[in-house]
Amino acid sequence: MAYEALARRWRPRQFSEMLGQEHVLRALSNALDQDRLHHAYLFTGTRGVGKTTIARIFAKSLNCQKGVSSTPCGECSACKQVDEGRFLDLIEVDAASRTGVDDTRELLDNVAYAPGSGRYKVYLIDEVHMFSKSSFNALLKTLEEPPPHVKFLLATTDPQKLPVTVLSRCLQFNLKQLPAQSLLPYLEKLLKSEKVEYETEGVAHIAQAADGSVRDSLSLLDQAIAHGQGHVKADDVEAMLGRFSPSRLYDLLDAVANAQGAEIFTQVEALAEYVPDYNFVLGELLALLHQVALLQNVDKIRPGEAHDEKRLRHFASAISAEDIQLWYQIGLIGRRDMPYAPNPQQSFEMTLIRMLAFKPDTGAQRAPQQAGAGTGVAPAASQPVPPPSGAAFPVAAPPAAPPVEAPLEAPRGAPAARTDSPAAAPRPTDSTTTGRAASNAEVSATAAMNVATDPEAAEPDTAPAPTLPPAVLDWKPDQWLSIVDELPVSGMPLQLARNCVLASATGNTVHLLLDPEYSTLTAPRWKERLREKMSVYANGEVQLKVEVPKTLEGSTPALAAKQAEQARLEHARSAIEDDPVVQEICKQFDGTVSTGSIKPIVSDEDQEEK
Repeated sequence: MAYEALARRWRPRQFSEMLGQEHVLRALSNALDQDRLHHAYLFTGTRGVGKTTIARIFAKSLNCQKGVSSTPCGECSACKQVDEGRFLDLIEVDAASRTGVDDTRELLDNVAYAPGSGRYKVYLIDEVHMFSKSSFNALLKTLEEPPPHVKFLLATTDPQKLPVTVLSRCLQFNLKQLPAQSLLPYLEKLLKSEKVEYETEGVAHIAQAADGSVRDSLSLLDQAIAHGQGHVKADDVEAMLGRFSPSRLYDLLDAVANAQGAEIFTQVEALAEYVPDYNFVLGELLALLHQVALLQNVDKIRPGEAHDEKRLRHFASAISAEDIQLWYQIGLIGRRDMPYAPNPQQSFEMTLIRMLAFKPDTGAQRAPQQAGAGTGVAPAASQPVPPPSGAAFPVAAPPAAPPVEAPLEAPRGAPAARTDSPAAAPRPTDSTTTGRAASNAEVSATAAMNVATDPEAAEPDTAPAPTLPPAVLDWKPDQWLSIVDELPVSGMPLQLARNCVLASATGNTVHLLLDPEYSTLTAPRWKERLREKMSVYANGEVQLKVEVPKTLEGSTPALAAKQAEQARLEHARSAIEDDPVVQEICKQFDGTVSTGSIKPIVSDEDQEEK
């Protein structure tokens, strides 16, 4: 007898044999047992999660000769014919190959006829999103009011492409992807039944590579058994999938933890022999860091993943939690930027180098600076660099050697420094400033590449603000829109001003009422920034008061701009729809105007105003 693929031989025949999808099976079982059957069901989900399988079991439950129930007997002729794919009243349609309206009409011509041998005539339409618009229109009326002996079972991987008119006529069930920790015991049970020798690590690789698809996991398992000549071994699966043993990741993380640059590149070259997807390699390293972080915080290892618990616990005790978090963040950013690198391996190596170059600033490194304050001694080169605004972690440059009392050696080729008087001795700030500037440049370059900073953070705050006399204001509420347009402010303080109405402005006090929908804009630093810019605009010191009322009366500048933009958009749409040429084209070609694609043209004057 010809060999039957595992995915076909192990296809479930009962709801109880299904792996996962309890939320769907419970609803269908209750509907069958209580005789509360809808006329149309839609099953959605990614490939290989059981959409068609559930539909076939449902059709078998409807037509079992022992009665409608969630547990078909599997022994009557109807059950056997459904399992063998030859039941006349189960009409399976591949929508991808029958997209035309004529095919759909031919299919629906037989709906009115009674079932040949079963209780219900079941139409199972797979990949229904591939139907054309005309096919959907032909299906709608029958789908809404089919004869009592007809049930529609629709399956699709892309429900967003279905018209809402179809979705509204169906009961929709979304099937979930299966996690690797659920697939692993299922595959092990299957291999024991098949009497195939296996290694758990190799099966774990297959469960992870299946990406939540049961069918993919069985297909990969078939391939692995053939590749290993009847055995599933970790080395064979790694070679087949182009993956590598977790031990290589352990060695790589060990080299990073011990700051062994040469060893890191040795491990990367060893990985290069597999010609791997470096985006995947970096993802696996992030998953390893995640496991270590779980051990450090909740003393837990996620089940279903092939990891050496002993080595993981060693990492958890030997590496600080701050380092793990910083490396994870660096890895995420490196993975995000990998498509822009000239070479994936180069990007992977640079990510590892960044893990060596930077250390988290825990605050302890500031102690030498504070201890030396007021002594006349310049801070050492290990002074931490303040993190940019919005950075995920505070970053400090690696600590340098402590300062020494002896004069520093002059650079080669430079004149020797005089040491016969204190004035001739080299100042500590000459060398430390250079080291600190280099460290600042490195950290700033990295932060600028990785962190989207607040525009207001770039504004210098070091210069002392000039002392201004109290402002004398006489602003009217209807002037607020023009005042906001002229204020020298940007970023979040500007959004604060744009979403307020002016209640009053007398003396040197400005009273604003903020739209309650934007109450989060009341951060003190943004109000202070807005107050400073108002003072500059009024040429006098302004006191700012911002309140959030329960309801806001009046139109804010932001709302006024939105209304003006909407009016311009409506005018543009009317101009297109009322255009005689457009109307004639729609009439001749039975077309319609896609109003969602219409955008008002921005004139040069409007652009200059903006």
